Amino acid sequence: MGGPAGDPVSVLWLTTGLGCDGDSIAMTAARNPSFEDLMRGCLPGAPPVIIYNPVFAYETGEDFMRAFWDAAVGRLDPFILVLEGSVPNEEISGDGYWATLGVDPSNGEPVSTCAWIDRLAPRAAAVLALGTCAAFGGIPAMRGNPTGAMGLGDYLGGRWRSRLDIPIVNLPGCPVQPDNITETLLALALRVARVAPPLDLDDQGRPRWLFARTVQQGCGRAGFAEQGEFAATPADHRGCLVKLGCKGPVTTCNVPIRSWIGGVGGCPNVGGICIACTMPGFPDKFMPFMEPSPLGLLNARFTRFSYGPVLRRLRHRAIALHYDREPPWRGPSSELHTGYEPRW
Repeated sequence: MGGPAGDPVSVLWLTTGLGCDGDSIAMTAARNPSFEDLMRGCLPGAPPVIIYNPVFAYETGEDFMRAFWDAAVGRLDPFILVLEGSVPNEEISGDGYWATLGVDPSNGEPVSTCAWIDRLAPRAAAVLALGTCAAFGGIPAMRGNPTGAMGLGDYLGGRWRSRLDIPIVNLPGCPVQPDNITETLLALALRVARVAPPLDLDDQGRPRWLFARTVQQGCGRAGFAEQGEFAATPADHRGCLVKLGCKGPVTTCNVPIRSWIGGVGGCPNVGGICIACTMPGFPDKFMPFMEPSPLGLLNARFTRFSYGPVLRRLRHRAIALHYDREPPWRGPSSELHTGYEPRW
């Protein structure tokens, strides 16, 4: 398993989970690294990456499916398995199917997404659950859904590990931030090629370097919350958005820091609230989106009427009396007042 960095690493990408292909489309906007650089092997020390994804493929039908059949019998190695969309529970689908890809030539029946996971996951060098749907179930797994949808970790088991002893890598987002996708794929390719250390993952299987901070910690409006200033309407340009329903204080996501495309965009960066789309409990635990949580309101009231006003007054006083004034030695004078020891 795994070879020199020059050997290509294949990526078998199942977009046939219960999803919208939004993560595939989002990846086309990646800049660092870009989708094109990843595919061409332009990154020093990194192997070329061959991605078999229905959204990008030129091939169709049997020509496209050949790589999946080869991987299922061990003729394509090494490869990374990517699932986009949540996993349906085919045990309750009756005589039909919830999600399929391709046709089994032995019986002419569609091959379910679950069957592909069962065949490919044991042979994969690494497995990536891409998007909140694949990672945690997401919107298709909301209470009352008819499919019994779940995340890939729920389907394979929380302790599941690949042939290279890599746990399931969860990369949540709805969709995932573009550079997060290519960066994680690059990290996995380097690991599969045995030229990089194991990925540092948190308790939910997310890359720790991408999900270590909350949205509020990276938000440009975080300073308003500290001083007890909160927006009353979405049109307010000043104030923290937590009273409008923003879930930033309890959501781990790097979009406020990384933005969306080339450092531009991202929900809180353009005045939108965070709806916690990267979290395992999304969306059920965070609805309704436009209403603040009781904990958020309690924190806002406490900050607004106690800590915030005191801090704001002290800070404004320090600015007015000290930081908002030029040093006394600046200006016309017959003597030097800078503290410089003259040499003449």
